[in-house]
Amino acid sequence: MARRVLPRAVIALSLVSLFTDVSSEMIYPLIPVFLSTVLGANAMAIGAIEGAAESVASLLKYASGWWSDRLVRRKPIVVAGYLLSSFLRPLMGLAMGAAQVFAIRIGDRMGKGIRTAPRDAMLADSVEPSLRGRAFGFHRSADHLGAVIGPLVAFALLRWGDVSLRTVFLLAAVPAALAVVVLLVMVREDPVGRGMVPAHGEDATMLLSGGGPRRDPSAPLGRGFHAYLLVLLLFTLGNSTDAFLLLRARDLGVSAALLPVLWAALHVVKALSSAPAGVLSDRVGRRVLIAVGWLIYAAVYLGFAHANGYAMVWALFLVYGVYFGLTEGVEKALVADLVPVAARGRAFGWYNLALGLGALPASLLFGGVWDRWGAPTAFTMGATIAAVSACLLYLVVPRRTLA
Repeated sequence: MARRVLPRAVIALSLVSLFTDVSSEMIYPLIPVFLSTVLGANAMAIGAIEGAAESVASLLKYASGWWSDRLVRRKPIVVAGYLLSSFLRPLMGLAMGAAQVFAIRIGDRMGKGIRTAPRDAMLADSVEPSLRGRAFGFHRSADHLGAVIGPLVAFALLRWGDVSLRTVFLLAAVPAALAVVVLLVMVREDPVGRGMVPAHGEDATMLLSGGGPRRDPSAPLGRGFHAYLLVLLLFTLGNSTDAFLLLRARDLGVSAALLPVLWAALHVVKALSSAPAGVLSDRVGRRVLIAVGWLIYAAVYLGFAHANGYAMVWALFLVYGVYFGLTEGVEKALVADLVPVAARGRAFGWYNLALGLGALPASLLFGGVWDRWGAPTAFTMGATIAAVSACLLYLVVPRRTLA
């Protein structure tokens, strides 16, 4: 009989993500303002920095996922990724030019790229299929809770602590260090995934004596998974960096000190919606929730194209959080559904590679359109691509899954 309680590995990895996001989100919502006001960068430069950083991260996610399927343990790769980001991210407080911000962001995202696919594979390995959506939803909720705390800490420091942006960036080292400590102490992984619950059917035959499922790096991923990747890549081309949303909010009257609060409000909605969406996806299917989430994304971008006031910005950011709640964890659960357990690391690597391949051109295109034709045109373009992608997702991704 299926256990309804999430295992220790899921709880511990979720706590690691919580502390990491406290650190990351103390910095991220302030980067566009830091670049544009302190360092004098334009929209195209901001898009290039953020797009390149995410592309590098996604390329490494593929490589690390592929490599983790060949190792006895995934945890060392995960630890290395968190250590790299935790060390580099706070150095943003020492940057004196856009090039240095670019280098630090690249290094930070390299750490994310190294750890993400093996960590997601560890999460998928830890639960049976009937709890998969719940596990990824819980993890995303913890991640977003950290993203609520981080901006609020930044806001408090800026508003009442009388500190500079650079000092806020440097103080982000504290929660980053806590994340590494939790990872080293609380997250345990036995060789070859002992304790991982196998899926039924063909995956159930791949058990080692006293161990978990045998990994097969050459296992085929299937046509359904490749169709999903192609649609995801199309959506990503219209999904530029969120730095542009923060820049748009600043243009519409949100002060620099309030940007972290706006960002925190977004993550409150993400945290509240991610876990229920994961549970719901276990019942009604992943495709429906992802398609609805992408349509909400399209509506939000149309709203940003025509927004003309401070209040509308806040409303749009809250609705934008629903899009994340419906899609982030569910997209990853669908990856695990569509591929054999033997090749999960490689599958999550491909998933993140697809996101990365679209990240840089998406942000460069968006920034270029913004600089030449204005923000409304850029946001309308993103909305159109998202709506088309939602329709294609439902048409080409199969309903039947391996688990």
